[in-house]
Amino acid sequence: KKMGPVKGVIVQLGGQTPLSLAARLKAAGVPILGTTPESIDLAENRELFGEVLKKAEMNAPRYGTALSLEEAKEAAHRIGYPVLVRPSYVLGGQGMEIAYDEKHIREYMSIINMNVQEHPILVDKYLLGREIEVDAICDGENVLIPGIMEHIERAGIHSGDSISVYPPQHLAPRIQRMVTDYTINIARSLHVRGLVNIQFIEYAGDLYIIEVNPRSSRTVPYISKVTGIPIVELGVRASLGEKVPEMGFGTGLYPPAPTVAVKMPVFSFEKLPEVEVSLGPEMKSTGEALGLAETAEEAYLKGFASTKMAIPKPEEGGVLFSIADHDKREGLELAETFAALGFEIYATTGTAHMLNHNYVGAQPVPRPGEDTDELAKLFDSGKIRLIIATPTHGRDPMRAGFRLRRMAVEYGIACVTSIDTAKLLMKCVKLGKKAEDVPPLGLHDLIL
Repeated sequence: KKMGPVKGVIVQLGGQTPLSLAARLKAAGVPILGTTPESIDLAENRELFGEVLKKAEMNAPRYGTALSLEEAKEAAHRIGYPVLVRPSYVLGGQGMEIAYDEKHIREYMSIINMNVQEHPILVDKYLLGREIEVDAICDGENVLIPGIMEHIERAGIHSGDSISVYPPQHLAPRIQRMVTDYTINIARSLHVRGLVNIQFIEYAGDLYIIEVNPRSSRTVPYISKVTGIPIVELGVRASLGEKVPEMGFGTGLYPPAPTVAVKMPVFSFEKLPEVEVSLGPEMKSTGEALGLAETAEEAYLKGFASTKMAIPKPEEGGVLFSIADHDKREGLELAETFAALGFEIYATTGTAHMLNHNYVGAQPVPRPGEDTDELAKLFDSGKIRLIIATPTHGRDPMRAGFRLRRMAVEYGIACVTSIDTAKLLMKCVKLGKKAEDVPPLGLHDLIL
């Protein structure tokens, strides 16, 4: 059967790829429904988007763009290290790194320039703050925000790999109002007609916009389920010209659900033997799970259980610490708490020295490369139930931290590489419950 002429194409539902194709589709005479290619470029082009934010008097981390090594070095020097470097128009944080000095910039550019870059490299000031995310529907003027999502891990870990909680548990009402106002302002300024995803950072009591994607995002299924708002349907209707107030869910920030929903990333490191286990700007998760409960701690517990992360008990084994220098203070606090809960504490050489020096009894164990056989015997004995191993900076796959985290995967030992994730896990340990002890909640009951 012969197909008739295309009446229009929606480019908001296939991740980043259709956004990259939008301008070429329009040039080929294909009608683009909803947000126009010009508005998409406003969001994706760093210089144009900077002007939008400046005009609207909204904050963004200091930024620059570069097409060469010299331009990247100059931008990073002007902005101030550390900086986040990444290509534009990519999905999943592909090719994204945090650069802490000029050496990292040179290393990054030598790798990224192995491929021809159609678009400039983006250089952003890296702010270590709390990350916040929203998905919204806009008809060009009216905006509906189904909910605000708060990330557990601080900025620097890809949003797809972060644990996300709704409604937010640690955001002041003032910040939530700012998120709502900024979202409405951005959606209108970009003339969005359909879906938009915005990521923020709360840093030093202020709010910064770090990314705007005029499309559907990976959090849309999550926030749709836990609010009962059919976000994709509403977004498509807005793309086709329907007004948001006519859709039956109002405008502005939708009232929060009465319970807590946690999105947990799912990883497949055991099937990917050469992949670094530690989390960073480039996405590594292969799926996600959902925990629903009446309290945040119970939702976290159910979320961990959904990802097969066993909550350790003191009588079942100890905790091994291997903490990078920049995480030592918080690592000490974690070790003190786990010791107080009755866990046997183990630590690699440098971390053990730090813990013992601060009166937390830790049994030293060798790092991979010092005595790998002894470490393997310890792992094989079942004495270790949890490893908390935060990474140092660098790309060398032979470094001890990389090999320790890979050994954890090979021996089936739970391994956490973010201090924030470890703190959350500790809350679940202190809860003293199993996931089966928490009553199940049906999505239908939650929405009603």
